[in-house]
Amino acid sequence: MCFACESEGFNRRSFFRFAGLGVVAATAAATTALPAFAAESAISPDEALKRLQDGNAKFVADADACATNLAKRRQDLAKGQSPWAIVLTCSDSRVTPELIFGGVTLGELFVARNAGNVLDTDVLGTLEYGAEHLHAPLIVVMGHKRCGAVAAACEVVTKGTELEGSIAKMIQPILPIAIAAQHEGGDLVDVTVHENAIHGAKRVVEESPIIAKLVEEGKVKVVPAYYDLDSGAVQFLS
Repeated sequence: MCFACESEGFNRRSFFRFAGLGVVAATAAATTALPAFAAESAISPDEALKRLQDGNAKFVADADACATNLAKRRQDLAKGQSPWAIVLTCSDSRVTPELIFGGVTLGELFVARNAGNVLDTDVLGTLEYGAEHLHAPLIVVMGHKRCGAVAAACEVVTKGTELEGSIAKMIQPILPIAIAAQHEGGDLVDVTVHENAIHGAKRVVEESPIIAKLVEEGKVKVVPAYYDLDSGAVQFLS
């Protein structure tokens, strides 16, 4: 999935060296000149969703990638940003939105992460900032297969496991979802992951008048999603 690599000297080994430093892969579209800051988003919510879908399809088809021209991109973005999508997802080290969605580069995604992609005050404020002040037209709440935080919540529900420290508090919002998921059949953890993403997306709109207004005006769309660790595919749930 080498979309923008023009240098023969930049190989797969170089990519993983960059990835280890937290530098994301770039696509040809990503290296197209973009404004450092846009007062309004240049694309619609549906266009942003299509970009994510297309990028993920490329990631599934060929997970190899390369990065290029990051120094210039960094310089272009130093004074401002205009991301076109916001992603709330899990902190799991295997879930990296910039790679999952096709190797997007600096300045494209506004990402919030915590274990279990739980919506709390800090996260909701982050999403509001991205939508209202940075004018990103799309918010994705994405869970993933075999999520450890969700599995912990399911153990509390099914086995009465007592968790110590702040982890017990962190997973509290997942507990009622896991309890309800027991009645749906299937793998409890996987069902809860799906429902947690759907519930989180609903809460974003219900608990944020700012985002609700933007959604009502058609400026923002909020979409739940599920990432399959095995296939690399993202399923958008609405």
